Amino acid sequence: MRRRIAGLDVHTSVDDVAGLDVLLWHHGSPQTGAILPPVQRAADAHGLAVVSVARPAYAGSPRQPGRTVADVAAGLVPVLEALGVASVVSVGASGGGPHALACAAAMPELVGQVVTFASPAPFTDDEAWFAGMQAPGGLRSAVEGEGSRRRFAETDEFDSEQFVDADFAALEGEWASLGVDAGAAEADGPEGLIDDDLAFTRPWGVALAEVSASVLLVQGERDRVIPPAHARMLEASLPHATLDLHPDDGHVSVLRHLEAALAR
Repeated sequence: MRRRIAGLDVHTSVDDVAGLDVLLWHHGSPQTGAILPPVQRAADAHGLAVVSVARPAYAGSPRQPGRTVADVAAGLVPVLEALGVASVVSVGASGGGPHALACAAAMPELVGQVVTFASPAPFTDDEAWFAGMQAPGGLRSAVEGEGSRRRFAETDEFDSEQFVDADFAALEGEWASLGVDAGAAEADGPEGLIDDDLAFTRPWGVALAEVSASVLLVQGERDRVIPPAHARMLEASLPHATLDLHPDDGHVSVLRHLEAALAR
């Protein structure tokens, strides 16, 4: 079901999620926020309803200029209050990872567990932060500000070398819906992706050391989009984090471990 709550475009797997335990899905960059079939299947296997919200400037959620990672989490508080959910497993893929963690900081009484897949770590203003990224142009331009990031968007083209064979296999198989949804998000324009990159390269507004939830950091060791060093930086910053490395996976194929991650 799709509805508007607190000004945001909200998708739920059932009409009424009041009193239910939910998987709060934080989509990657770019995506529309629609509930993807493999996410639904994994949630169903563990008795969880799904709530997925398009971040500002994606799909039907209006742009919030200058938004931070913490701002997005704060905007989700009234959504979850209105829905009346009982508890939350906050799950973020790629660009959704920082927002999954921020929700644990913003709603510690509601979010007891967090799972991230290939999440970027907080920006360090250090060249090492970009090491291992095949195509960091968008993030590098974002460091210079919104004008620079917008100019980059005018000529940006997807670099297929970012993905390894396992990623393409995932996009042709179980996670084909992710590729289709990314295409739909791109057709809506670059605003969401621009604002995500700007948020990732400025302070998040989140104190990771104060996150009380247990966090599982799932990471492919062959990832050329968000390299494994980011998962290790997050592990070092979070008090209750476990690093789950997969040597054969890249940026997309690591999502095949979603159901196993929920089981853990």
